[in-house]
This record gives sequence, C-alpha cells and structure tokens, in this order.
Amino acid sequence: MDGAMGLRVLLCLCLVSLLTLQAMPALGLATGRPRGREKRQAVDTVRSPTFLLQTVDGVFIKSLKVNCKVTSRFAHYVITSQVVNSADEAREVAFDVEIPKTAFISDFAITADRNTFIGDIKDKVSAWKQYRKAAILGENAGLVRASGRNMEQFTIHISVGAQSKATFQLTYEEVLKRRLMQYDIVIKVKPKQLVQHFEIDVDIFEPQGISKLDAQASFLSKELAAQTIKKSFSGKKGHVLFRPTVSQQQSCSTCSTSLLNGDFKVTYDVNRDKLCDLLVANNYFAHFFAPQNLTNMSKNLVFVIDISGSMEGQKVKQTKEALLKILGDVKPGDNFDLVLFGSQVQSWKGSLVPATQANLQAAQDFVRRFSLAGATNLNGGLLRGIEILNKAQGSHPELSSPASILIMLTDGEPTEGETDRSQILKNVRNAIRGRFPLYNLGFGHDLDFNFLEVMSMENSGWAQRIYEDHDATQQLQGFYNQVANPLLTDVELQYPQDSVLTLTQHRHKQYYDGSEIVVAGRIADHKLSSFKADVRARGERQEFKATCLVDEEEMKKLLRERGHMLENHVERLWAYLTIQELLAKRMKMEGEEKANLSSQVLKMSLDYQFVTPLTSMTIRGLTDQDGLEPTIDKTPEDSQPLEMVGPRRTFVLSATQPSPTARTSIVSKLPNQVTGVDTDPHFIIYVPQKEDSLCFNINEEPGVILSLVQDPDTGFSVNGQLVGNKASRPGQPEGTYFGRFGISNPASDFQLEVTPQNITLNPSSGGPVFSWRDQATLQKDGVIVTINKKRNLVVSVEDGATFEIVLHRTWKGSAVHQDFLGFYVLNSFQMSARTQGLLGQFFYPLDFEVSDIRPGSDPMKLDATMVVKNQQLTVTRGLQRDYSKDSRHGTEVSCWFIHNNGAGLIDGVHTDYIVPDIF
Repeated sequence: MDGAMGLRVLLCLCLVSLLTLQAMPALGLATGRPRGREKRQAVDTVRSPTFLLQTVDGVFIKSLKVNCKVTSRFAHYVITSQVVNSADEAREVAFDVEIPKTAFISDFAITADRNTFIGDIKDKVSAWKQYRKAAILGENAGLVRASGRNMEQFTIHISVGAQSKATFQLTYEEVLKRRLMQYDIVIKVKPKQLVQHFEIDVDIFEPQGISKLDAQASFLSKELAAQTIKKSFSGKKGHVLFRPTVSQQQSCSTCSTSLLNGDFKVTYDVNRDKLCDLLVANNYFAHFFAPQNLTNMSKNLVFVIDISGSMEGQKVKQTKEALLKILGDVKPGDNFDLVLFGSQVQSWKGSLVPATQANLQAAQDFVRRFSLAGATNLNGGLLRGIEILNKAQGSHPELSSPASILIMLTDGEPTEGETDRSQILKNVRNAIRGRFPLYNLGFGHDLDFNFLEVMSMENSGWAQRIYEDHDATQQLQGFYNQVANPLLTDVELQYPQDSVLTLTQHRHKQYYDGSEIVVAGRIADHKLSSFKADVRARGERQEFKATCLVDEEEMKKLLRERGHMLENHVERLWAYLTIQELLAKRMKMEGEEKANLSSQVLKMSLDYQFVTPLTSMTIRGLTDQDGLEPTIDKTPEDSQPLEMVGPRRTFVLSATQPSPTARTSIVSKLPNQVTGVDTDPHFIIYVPQKEDSLCFNINEEPGVILSLVQDPDTGFSVNGQLVGNKASRPGQPEGTYFGRFGISNPASDFQLEVTPQNITLNPSSGGPVFSWRDQATLQKDGVIVTINKKRNLVVSVEDGATFEIVLHRTWKGSAVHQDFLGFYVLNSFQMSARTQGLLGQFFYPLDFEVSDIRPGSDPMKLDATMVVKNQQLTVTRGLQRDYSKDSRHGTEVSCWFIHNNGAGLIDGVHTDYIVPDIF
C-alpha cells in the first residue's frame, strides 16, 4: 500500500503528519486561510510537510509536546499544545492536524475558558447529523477535511478569551512497519517561532530487546545535537528526549527566529536471535516473523513502463534515471525484461534473459533511447509483462524456482485498448492467477490510485504513489530496494484451528530482506497451552519450515514489566490490523459483501474507539462559564466571518468527508437521479413523477454567460460561463463547455467563483483563493462549501438547497483539450416557486406525456411525440452521462432529448438566459 513504514508525525514523501496551530483575530478566517490573495504563499507553507506554529496579535504558543510510546511496534502518539492569548480581547485559534491514512485517531480533547470538551466516537451518519444541526443553528462547527488518499486533515477552531489559554490534546495510533532493517519515527519540526516549552519524548519497549537506536536532527549542528538530544537503550527499553531551551532554539544569539526547521528522526531495530517471536497477552497474540541469515533468492523481474505522452518532461527523465540505477543493481543470477506501453505495446526482448553484464548494458542503452508515444494501453502492457513471466515459469524449469516480480509504473489512466477498469482487473487477475506479486507505482496525482491499489492487492502486491518532485528518482529507487532481495516465497503462518478464534492475514506471497511479517489474532479460552505457530515457505532451492512456541514464563515476566500497557497494546494491535485489512477488502467489494464488511469495520471501530472512514468523533459543549449565548462577531466591516463562533460549540473529526450523496440522503431524501448540466453542455432534467429524464443542449459561443438558477425572492443565483474546445479535426464544429461558475447570495454578500484552476470566496472583495489540490470545508452566513480534492465541491445552503460542481481534467489524447466543470442540483428544497434559470425552472413538478414511439432517422434511436407545457414536440431517446455520483467515470442516464436548444421545454428561448456578468 501507499502507507508509511514507521510512525509518521508529518506529511513527507514517506508519509508523516502535519500539525498546524494558528492564531488570528476572533471570528477571522477559521479555516486558517488568508483573507486576501496576497497571502496565498503563506497558505502554501501550511500544506508543506512541517510543524507550522504561527501567532499574531498577542497569541503565543507556550508549549508543544510530542509524546510517543511504542510497545511491540504499536505506537501510541499524543500531541499536546497550549496556546496563550495575552491580548485584551478574544482571539481565534485554529488547531490543524494531518496524520497518515494508516493511523487512527482515538482521542481528542480541548480545554478552554475553564471548560473541557472531550471527543466521542460514533458512526459517521450520527456525527454528520449533529454537525448539520449545529451549523444550521449557528454554532461553531469544525469539520474534518480529507486530504487525499494518503493523508487526513482536520481543523478545530475556538475563540480564546482575553488573558486566557487553551490546550489541545490529540491521540492517534499506528503499527510501525519495518523497512530496510529498521523502524522509523520521523518528526518534521518547523515552529517558526521560539516556543517556551518544546519537547519530543519517545519511549520504546520491545520484548525482543533493542539492537540499535539512534536519533538525529537535520537542523542541528553536531555540537548542539549532542547537547540537546538525549538517547539511550538497554535490553528491552529505549528512550529519546529532545528538549531544547529557548536559547538553543534561536537561529543566532541575538535572533528572535527559530532554527528548528527540518527532520527529527528516531530509528531503531530489535534483536533477531530467535527465528520468530510470539507475544501473548490477555488471550490476544502478535506474531513477528523476520528470520535472518537466509540466502537471497534469485529473481525473475519484468518492468512494465508507461511511455504515453503525459510522461514527457521530468517524469520520463526521472524514470529513466531510476531504471538505469535499478538495472545497475540487478544481481547475477537474476533474469529480467522490459515492457513499454503507449498506444502500442513493445518489449525489449519478449522473454526473460539472464542478468549478464552484456545484457544489462544493452538494456540500459534501450532505456536511454526509448521515446514517448501516444495514449495509455495499460491493459496491453500488463498482459504482455504477465505473459513473459508465465512463459518462463511454464517452459523453462530452471526459471521456475526464482521469485517472480512484476513492477508497473504509470502516470495516467487507461485510454487505449481495454479501458474498462473492472475488465482490466479481471484480465490481470486471471492472467496472474496468484503466481507472483504485482507492484504498481503511480507517478503524480492525476491518476486513479484506487484502481492501482485494488489491482495490486488482488495480486499479492501493493501500490505506491511516486510524488512529482526533485527526488522522484530516489523514490523509485527506494521502492525497488524494498523488493530487491526476496528471501522466501509462498509464506504461510499456520495456527491450530481449534485454538484461534480470529486471525489477520497470514499468507504472504514473498518475504523480503529487511522487512517483517506481523500476524495477530485472538486465542480461544483455555487453549493457550496448545497454541503454537508453524511456518511454511519456499527459499532458495529448498523448503523452509519452523515452529514457534509461546514462552509462558517470559510472558509473565513481560507482563510484570509493562503490565496493562502490554495487554492493551497487543489487543489494539490486533484490532488495528484487522480493521485495516477489512477496509482493504472493502475496496474490492460491492453490494451485500461490501455492506457486511462495512458492518464489521463499524462495530470494531466503535468497540476500540478508532476514527476510521466509517466513524466520526464529535465534541459538543454548551455555554461557557461567562454564560454568553452564541454570538457572531464581525471582523473589519468589509469582511464577514467564515465560521460562526460562540460559547456553544460543536466539533466534528472524521477520517473522510461524507460523500455528497451520503450527505444529502440525510438532509433531504433525494431521488436516485439529479438535475444538472455537464460536458458539451448537456442539460439533464430528472422528473421524479415520471421516473424519467429529459435532456437538451445549449449551443452558444465561448464566453457567453448563462443563468442556471435565479431565485427572485432571495436573490440567490448560479451563472455559468462557456469556454471553447479546439476542434480535434478540420471542419469539426467547436464544442463548448462550462469553464466558470458564479454562485451569489446578495442578501449576505456571499459570492463563490469556481474555475478548473481555483475556487475564490468573495472575489470582488479580495477573498481567499483555494486550488483544487486543497481539501477544505468553509462556512459563511449559512452556506457550507466543501472542497473535495481534485474531484468536486458541494455547496449547501442552510437547511435547503445543495449543489455540486464537478471538476473534469483532460489528458493527452483526450477529445477535449481544456479542463472544464459540471454543475448538479442535489437538493432544491427551500428554493422559491418563482425560481428561474435553465435549471431552476425545473425545481418544481413538471408534467409531460410521450406517445407514438417510433424508429427515428437514426436507426439506432427512437423518436416520439411529447406534449409538454402545451407544446407538441418531436423528441429522441438517447443517453447522457451523469457525473454527480462518480466524478471520474459517470453513469449513463437514459432520457428524451429535446432538440433546438430545448425549444418548447424551456420557458421562452435560450437567448433569454444570457446574462452580462458571472454574478
């Protein structure tokens, strides 16, 4: 998976977490975003992989403490920060945290104004209802913002009273993974100020004994590191403490700036004296398997490389650099081949060849020479690579014993050959048939990483994202190093069936040098005496067998040393691994099977109080000690607060944002189809009374602005501007698409401008600018705006209407040469009966009758006669695509198409809906 191999406390290429603590004037931008565009650069630093602690107007960070306790690879992590408002008036403080997707939040508390608010984890639907109710009532609401597949971010905002303080405490948990002979704890430090009490405290307890422990900070000189970092280990215990004084934090003796800016890294490993280690506590067990002194197996390697046009520039340069380095590291005794895919598929040799010096040199020459070409025939490239490995195993007995490995690198989505993802998954699964693992490397962000991840999981491998950055070559090399030295294949850890009640994954296709296999489970009552583990695997030209027994005396000794913490951590390690595996399986399932897995995940998440994709944490408080009612305090007169702040508070923390469809099903019981406009531009009008849909196109020039929704009673409006698409062939008419939307509510001075590049709040007054790479939830004057990164945004208006804007990105070879947007009405409740616009006029019941269905001029389509609004029209049955539920692929909608710009269906003529301005 795309997960970290150790405890991560910030987001970097190896996945860590981001903690941001910001202070700003009361009732200011509660999302921590700048008010104006001129501060956009400062926002970008917030998203960088750092601790970022900013203060203004008399608010300072008194303390920041990071405490990590590791017991048998299970890391329990607590971040505590205290902020002090020394000003004579209230200030707003935002506590912003990003953690890796693989970690689970388990506790959160805020102490402010002499009140303590403690988190309560519940199912996501209940938490979302509470959030919606709080938002509508005008209470302060903090909502988790999913930050992509790998990171999850939430922000909490509170108003800190004059001359008072607030304390935040966040707890999350994760199982450390061993990579390249060690476990890593990485903390990126960048407070941007001097902190009165700064501390990082790491406590490690490993029953196997600690074999090495180190800690270093990239921002400290050797002399200062020796003074400030205290590290020690003996036997089972290790400890690292970093507690710099204020003077030791200063960038110079007379400076008020901090030198704390970079990586603080703790690395350790454990003794491997025993072949395998079994840890048992309170009827739960953890089995750690990492045998040493085994002979490296030879490998059959096939690299499948995307050479489509989108790989141009740095991507192909860095890919070639990495391949050249990897080929230089291929060992004698290995066999290999290269497959390239663009529009066409080509292989270097077409079969495995031995890794002789001459062959490796020839392969490197081939890599240096290949050029990019065409679209992305991903299915064809993979099947060619699989065929090469299968052929070697079937027809060459001498090649059947090495460990076979298939590695694919791509930056895009299938656009040539077979493009249906479900069929590609089936093709790959049927071709590999469990014989060897497939590892997918996804280069960049503009790809369907879920698709790559599911494909790898179905074929005993994992997927890893390669970030577009200066070190992409090192990322590729780092991945290869993890799989370069297989020691065992077909590894199975077996336990007596009558002794074990539950068990995590215990079959692994390959075991690599420097890694570790962890299995956890629950032992049946009174079965400890018969509990054991048998390991079966295949090594280099020999079978591997081992039996592991529980050392009960040693376990009693460990329990005396670590007590309840050991019992608790072993059980939670099992729960953590079980939930992660169920979530991974759930990605591949549909229907009843997916529902059953969801039920299991939800039950375990609630039992162990983990914030997972199916649960949320809510924190709810009433009036504070001053007895004040909820209030809305304005910042300068020309701006309004994004969020409403008062003594009554509701906070919501959740691993991922509810989807638009999940959200609206709670609020308003919508039909399965929606009304909207998308692509060139095709309008879809769902008529629930008829359980049918009507469609029409509007053909106008690029630059024209059309009124989509206009409510004269409230002034609320949505307008869209057309952009052109250069014709792909001479003589082909130029298509138009929506490239800009403006949503306005004059009664509250709310404006939102959306383009494929940016989302701008109140652009006329220099409001904050967000990009589609952001994930955020904003609230202003009863309107909630949720930006779902690179996918869509949802606008919810008080207890009524809900709209969705979908982002469409183009790719090389696409028929559309410009990014564009789609617009959907998920809920039109509370809009007045006088609402107009190309979509708004259909918010209320529409009646029509269809008769005389007959073959049309196109033999593949049917024509009919429709009576609607006292007009008799000739309509055609056709298909359009609705992207409201699946922004990437969409779903087909069958509808009656009204010709001539909707003439007869829309009120008036289409030119009546042309307006002069986006607002």
